[in-house]
Amino acid sequence: MHFKKSNENHSTVLHEGEVPYLTFKKLDQAGVIHGFSTRMGGVSKGIFASMNLSYTRGDDKAAVDENFRRIGKAIGFDSKKLVFSNQIHETKIHKATKEDCGKVMTNMDGLVTNEKGVPLYTGYADCVPLFFYDPVKEVVALAHSGWRGTAGRIGAKMIDVMEKGYGCSKKDIVAAIGPSICRDCYEVSEDVADVFREEMQGHQPEEYMDDKGNGKYQLDLWKINEIILLEAGIKREHLDITDVCTCCNSKYLFSHRASHGKRGNLGAFIVL
Repeated sequence: MHFKKSNENHSTVLHEGEVPYLTFKKLDQAGVIHGFSTRMGGVSKGIFASMNLSYTRGDDKAAVDENFRRIGKAIGFDSKKLVFSNQIHETKIHKATKEDCGKVMTNMDGLVTNEKGVPLYTGYADCVPLFFYDPVKEVVALAHSGWRGTAGRIGAKMIDVMEKGYGCSKKDIVAAIGPSICRDCYEVSEDVADVFREEMQGHQPEEYMDDKGNGKYQLDLWKINEIILLEAGIKREHLDITDVCTCCNSKYLFSHRASHGKRGNLGAFIVL
């Protein structure tokens, strides 16, 4: 498996094997179990081939069950204990406990826990996965950050929840911006560009988007999330930013845009 890289920062690590998955160098070094799936290593067929990690796109439930079992075994968590979010592109965050294992947290785009053995899951096919780990207070979190969640600064809100809810200190939190659609692939219209001009005041628009004319822009969700996390207090040396685009690599990763919506879901996972 060879990914086309959008830059060469080498923050994203590929673990090859029967069930390939990705991790992030700084989270690996911090010693937390985490991972991001690829399309490979599952049992789903057709447009879902093969590692589809969504029960809501029309795939066979038994196949999805087996896919979760396989990715859990590869990364190192019990798939039967997963806490699921069914993202709705907002910024609500759920504090997960053992009572939530095996359940779907409705209308949540973020999950956080300080309980050991409670694996968290969020699903993707171009939106940005955000990973968080505080090795001091032992807290893990995931946030689903599409353009609406990014505009709503869900990453900053997660840091706030970790601080106020679990006593974390920003200077200790290790974070990663995971595989998602890159600037070159993500065209948006004037209305979306206007949202970010308003939200990112103090930053020149050229820093995070390219004006193509005709009311079309190429938007950089990686750069915007980087700005948001750094402004929220994450240390630059504690932040990994992916170099893997889902759309550029749609042979290996599900991309809503590349597949015109005919696809399964990738999964982000983290567990204490």
